[in-house]
Amino acid sequence: MNDLIEIRWHGRGGQGAKTASLLLADAAFNTGKYIQGFPEYGPERMGAPITAYNRISTKPITVHSNIYEPDYVVVVDDTLLESVDVTAGLKKTGAIVINTTKDNEYLKKHLKGYEGEIYKIDARKISIEALGKYFPNTPMLAAIVKVSKIMTDEEFLNDMQGSFKHKFAKKPEVIEGNMKALEMALKEVEKV
Repeated sequence: MNDLIEIRWHGRGGQGAKTASLLLADAAFNTGKYIQGFPEYGPERMGAPITAYNRISTKPITVHSNIYEPDYVVVVDDTLLESVDVTAGLKKTGAIVINTTKDNEYLKKHLKGYEGEIYKIDARKISIEALGKYFPNTPMLAAIVKVSKIMTDEEFLNDMQGSFKHKFAKKPEVIEGNMKALEMALKEVEKV
């Protein structure tokens, strides 16, 4: 892992991008890293475009601003590709991870010539299969961990198991579905 990894999340209100960024921060913290996880707020409402951020480092983090040149970008909703410049400032040495079933040519066209690595995953299929409902944030969280190599799959799954046990203590049936979604996403994220 580099000394500092910066991630920008693009989603829509209600899709869990903010929650996923906070879960990623918690998981990284629990593996001994320094972290930041924060949303950018405006007049958000359900369905409106939102942005969230992560900084993860092996050293103390002294910068406290939005992230303008991320190493990684996570796109939770592929409809944003047509209205938001998701590759703005994205480093060529990084990667973008998109929740989509669109073909590779469509993606390349809408990524404005981005020359870094592009990954995609069908978070809808995974979440419906594993959870019975569409919650794209859980598969997208696993996908960015896999692509960025912030931690090992095993460290990630162990931490998330503990996190879910705490968060869903009164709903144990939710834990199994979320863990299944994470495991599936780790296997199914693919490079374009």
